[in-house]
Amino acid sequence: MVYKKTVKPWASDMISEKAKMLSGELYNASDPLLVQERQHAHAICRAFNAQVNLAQETLNTLFTIFGTVEPDVYIESPFLCDYGYNIDLGARVYFNFNVTILDCAPVTIGPDVKFGPGVQIYTAGHSLNPSARARGEEFALPVEIGRNVWIGGSAIVLPGVTIGQNSVVGAGAVVTKNVPENVIVAGNPARVIKSL
Repeated sequence: MVYKKTVKPWASDMISEKAKMLSGELYNASDPLLVQERQHAHAICRAFNAQVNLAQETLNTLFTIFGTVEPDVYIESPFLCDYGYNIDLGARVYFNFNVTILDCAPVTIGPDVKFGPGVQIYTAGHSLNPSARARGEEFALPVEIGRNVWIGGSAIVLPGVTIGQNSVVGAGAVVTKNVPENVIVAGNPARVIKSL
């Protein structure tokens, strides 16, 4: 079964901090609507993470906060995200334990992608300007992961990164820039170490 929302939840409030967040502009994450939406997603994640047996019904409840979920997706507990509605998952995606996605911007994950334990995807960032940072200004840039990618345990993917199909991200890598298709990257910052 495919879960797909036809109306994005922000469609009616396009002149807002949320609209700024989704367009990549500086925004204030303390905006009451954004706080409320994060609290909703966090509550669903907590309920999901509290389950002992992850039956399909439990997964389906978690999937209700996502944008799109294609068939045969499986997520191990614990899992955390900021909003959920910015996450689109292709068929047969697998998240191992302790995956965290800060989805302040769209996170698109293609089919057959596998995440090791402790993988973190960040779309959110903060200004390098100390005054802007003190005012609570943030930005968010989308992350896209192509088909059949494997991301090793404890890897971190930073805002604005695209990972090409069939590539492998080594355990513990910090991905700061785009990764081409059909390569292995590793290290901090991640670098291409081999072509596939």
